[in-house]
Amino acid sequence: MKDLYGRLMIDINGKNLSDEDKFIISNKHVGGLILFSRNFESFEQLKNLISEIHSIKENIIIAVDQEGGRVQRFKNEFSLIPSMQEISFYAKENNDMEIFTDLAWLISSELIAVGIDINFAPVLDVDEKTSSIIGDRAFSNNVSEVISYTSKYIDGMHDAGMKSTGKHFPGHGGVYEDSHLQLPIDNRSMEDLIDSDIKPYIKLKDKLDIVMCGHILFPEVDANIPSFSSTWIQDILKKELNYQGLIISDDLSMEGAAGENCSIKIRDSFQAGCDMAIICNNRDEVKKALSFLDDIKIEPIKNISNMKKVKDVDWHKLQSNQRTMKIKNKLNEIRS
Repeated sequence: MKDLYGRLMIDINGKNLSDEDKFIISNKHVGGLILFSRNFESFEQLKNLISEIHSIKENIIIAVDQEGGRVQRFKNEFSLIPSMQEISFYAKENNDMEIFTDLAWLISSELIAVGIDINFAPVLDVDEKTSSIIGDRAFSNNVSEVISYTSKYIDGMHDAGMKSTGKHFPGHGGVYEDSHLQLPIDNRSMEDLIDSDIKPYIKLKDKLDIVMCGHILFPEVDANIPSFSSTWIQDILKKELNYQGLIISDDLSMEGAAGENCSIKIRDSFQAGCDMAIICNNRDEVKKALSFLDDIKIEPIKNISNMKKVKDVDWHKLQSNQRTMKIKNKLNEIRS
């Protein structure tokens, strides 16, 4: 069982593990834990928390959203990261495209040093100037630039020893609504999507290790959102795009995935082709889902282990590294 991982990623409420947290983490169906700002106080506290998690279960993925800008869960000792759109402006003004590789290396290295396996990045959404939730999280409103910049970003992640996650498939940039709060509907045709939002996945399919499905409905393509759609996952992502990596749902407790209870949504996501499903901010639904997964005989699988970090990083050596200091000087320049 050491190399088998549960297929559910969950969250915890605090900066320390409660007895209930420990009990739930030990469940065979829990294979991942995503951390938020509420779980962070300092580097040392976070390192101790992750060590405690691993003392309960070795075969678990520790994840975070550490994109930069509006979405940076860990600060204090961690480098303060501008939004990717700000980085893009700097890169073009200074003809410095390597900043994407260097920055991704630094972000990933800092996370690995504290024990994080995976950062859910980069955002592959094309900023169509319409999205209330994506906006400056996107690298650009130009699809060719998104592909070029995120490709370099992935190189930096891989250099550090971290796998990449492209999100939010097939694209969240063309709708105004925030899928955390409601279900966005994108009425574009498949032809339109192939020419824009899906193009980064086509071009980067061999570099992406993980794809996260977005909670957007594309009624011209399928009646289900991507996480629940074999059309999107099996027919388009796997067969047409020939993507061979892991597939994970976005948080199934978000309003964009509303409808059935989370247990049914987990079942539907696995049937559609997701390797792992996420439930956050709803411990009652997590408990129900764990029992439900027993009932429908879902078992841990091996390929989720591919999300693990593949290197170790010493925090103190990282801080004195010449590459680190050079990148931090650039970040100070961008913020000034």
